[in-house]
Amino acid sequence: MTKPIIKAPAKKNRTGKNNFNFIQKILIFLALILVIFTVLPAVVVLLIGLLPTLTIVITDTKNINKITTVGCFNIAGIMIRLNNIFVQFNSGIEFSIRDNIFNIIIMLGAAALGVLLYYVLPDLFVFIFKNSAQHRLKVINTKLEKLSENWANILPEEN
Repeated sequence: MTKPIIKAPAKKNRTGKNNFNFIQKILIFLALILVIFTVLPAVVVLLIGLLPTLTIVITDTKNINKITTVGCFNIAGIMIRLNNIFVQFNSGIEFSIRDNIFNIIIMLGAAALGVLLYYVLPDLFVFIFKNSAQHRLKVINTKLEKLSENWANILPEEN
């Protein structure tokens, strides 16, 4: 009888991620270069347009909600401009999109809207809920006053 061969699990580094060997790193780098040269106009627009999201990812890595909110609005603003690239694909269109100030305003303004919503929306909800609670309290107090007036005539006063 032969004993079954038990293979050792793949070695991982301390963070739990597998390390890439040198050839894998070169292949990934070459694939990125190929993608960049193939769709250069889209890469240029994405690089310029995603600057607010990249800044937040680098500076505030722990705040996932902020990254998600700003990133989604930023990508929505970029998609409007990427549509122009995919409709008329030529090598000079990224410069026309980059040089037009209105395109930059749309791409970066969407990210600014995401930041604005991230900071303003919670305060707005607190304001609305606080006013709603105060209104309900006033309604309850008026009902209590009416009840106390009605029951004051019926119940005898205690001395």
